[in-house]
Amino acid sequence: MIVGKMMLDTEKKSVALETVMSEKEFEGRKLCLLKAEGPAATVGRPADALEKIFAENKPDIIIMVDAALKLEGEDTGSIAQGFGAAIGGIGTERFQIEEVATKYNIPIYAIVIKQSIKEAITLMKKEIADSSDIVSSQVYDIIKGNTKTGQCALVIGVGNTLGVSQ
Repeated sequence: MIVGKMMLDTEKKSVALETVMSEKEFEGRKLCLLKAEGPAATVGRPADALEKIFAENKPDIIIMVDAALKLEGEDTGSIAQGFGAAIGGIGTERFQIEEVATKYNIPIYAIVIKQSIKEAITLMKKEIADSSDIVSSQVYDIIKGNTKTGQCALVIGVGNTLGVSQ
């Protein structure tokens, strides 16, 4: 949803199975935005899309946004930042993304929004939706703090896009 909002008013193009990308400018920097196509229930193929993106644009940083399971006592919609590929599953895509980043010496920043298992498979709670503006601001702060004018940042929105259209 966060990367989808960033893509508003941009031209989307298919870059892998059920995965779209768009480009826009932000304070003199080029942003490559990547997410699952939506609104169907799909997570797309972000690792496969990296090959096409790197053929055209070598990003200087990668930022990944995803959901994460909250621990007991954590609030729904709370946000955590870290480093490395923020993507669930069996680890194949995480490995592929980190392999490319390591090969080109590109740092990966991660932002995750916490939720329970039940919240992950039901309608989005208000607390999660409300955190999207905060996360968007954090994404832009990471870009400003870790890139210079003229550089490129790749922002990957990971996760199921059920109900979230382009």
